[in-house]
Amino acid sequence: MTNETMDSTSDDRIKNNTMRHKYRVLSDEEKQQMAYFKEMGTVFLSICDGIGGSRELAIAKTKMEEAVMWACKHVTA
Repeated sequence: MTNETMDSTSDDRIKNNTMRHKYRVLSDEEKQQMAYFKEMGTVFLSICDGIGGSRELAIAKTKMEEAVMWACKHVTA
């Protein structure tokens, strides 16, 4: 197994996904949607990191990561 990185909006992303049995290439609009969701998540995480650390912030960050995951799953479904 390699630790190769890949842009999540790359058409090659379908090559290493073991959970889905069928894949499709995303449209340019779908790629932009995924990038936007991920950027908004990154901004949120950065803001949280900038105000300290607590159990509550850790939960908030986990929930944001989960929200981004589900939003991207919708786009790629």
